Amino acid sequence: MPKYRSKRYRAAVVSVDRAKRYPLEEAVAIVKKNAGAKFDETVEVSMRIGVDPKKGDQQVRGSVILPHGLGGRTRTVLVFAEGERAKEALAAGADHVGGPELVDKVAAGWTEFDVAIAVPGMMRYVGKLGKVLGPAGKMPSPKAGTVSDDVTTAVKAYKAGKVEYRVDAGANVAGPVGKASFAPEKLLENVRAFMDSVRAAKPHTSKGTYMRRVVVSSTMGPGVQVDIV
Repeated sequence: MPKYRSKRYRAAVVSVDRAKRYPLEEAVAIVKKNAGAKFDETVEVSMRIGVDPKKGDQQVRGSVILPHGLGGRTRTVLVFAEGERAKEALAAGADHVGGPELVDKVAAGWTEFDVAIAVPGMMRYVGKLGKVLGPAGKMPSPKAGTVSDDVTTAVKAYKAGKVEYRVDAGANVAGPVGKASFAPEKLLENVRAFMDSVRAAKPHTSKGTYMRRVVVSSTMGPGVQVDIV
């Protein structure tokens, strides 16, 4: 273990059997116990899944509305829309709304927002933002529900705690599921919702074991493997 790890972290690691797969309830309890930072740590689920990310028909991407939200600060939502849709987005709580001029601002490198939503009619402009928003995981996508004419529902969902996920080059999917301060039952419900969503997104071309490894961790704490059932 690196020497720069804190004394608290080293003690937390000792309390976790890294080779063991814990029942989900026990894993969440351990994560909460080991979340001893001076701030409210975010709890995250990381999953290794049985797909080949190099194959276009095995891409896994989706979103889930967590039953108890994410806690902490409200996410900043940007909407690419004009006219009535722009008014609807503002009324729903969007932080930034605009048309081609907002696209140009983002193209120039401005990305101070958490989620980008676009109405279908704006995608002819937004399409050029792939190199800017793609690597940051912020590119609007119909599959994630961020390309939609129903901007009211989309904005409210992301403000309430909707989480996007997508498989990375190592066949991993990860996402936040709440705060360490959440009651155990709320974290459990959020974790299960996230796992169920990823499970439901299994490509039909994926063969063999799909859910291969699940780890729950907090911002400053060690990961705890979950017994997948």
